Amino acid sequence: MKLNLRYAKYIALAVTASIILSAVGLLIFASYETKKHLAQTTAGSKLYSQNCASCHGVNLEGQPNWRERKSDGSLPAPPHNEDGHTWHHSDQLLFDYTKLGGSAALALSGVTGFNSGMPAFAEVLSDSEIISVLEFIKSTWPERAKISQQERSKAEEEASK
Repeated sequence: MKLNLRYAKYIALAVTASIILSAVGLLIFASYETKKHLAQTTAGSKLYSQNCASCHGVNLEGQPNWRERKSDGSLPAPPHNEDGHTWHHSDQLLFDYTKLGGSAALALSGVTGFNSGMPAFAEVLSDSEIISVLEFIKSTWPERAKISQQERSKAEEEASK
């Protein structure tokens, strides 16, 4: 009986050590991911200021009357804060819209004849820079908008499989 008790102590010690090491590993990973995300959003903020703020506003406020068509049929640049509709769109659409430009991105979805004022940034920003800008924009949204946008992105991703 004593032999079994001794092994039980070693097993309990091994399990406890495994739990502690796992917890420490998770904390280190979470800290790394937080720093990585912070670096990405910081880079995105700078890129946004350099490439997007002139149309979408320094504070992501968009242009005045952004819901009213201009004489050429295009719409003014919308806000990217919670007042706009950016958070209503999936990650893929936001990426395509930025990289390809509005009209080309919508054409991929079957929407034609829409005169978008959004230019393509494929020749200006790398894919990772576009993602950084989008991560910066998303970092400014309230939690409910982030969750809604994440759910939309996940649903679209699942539907495309």
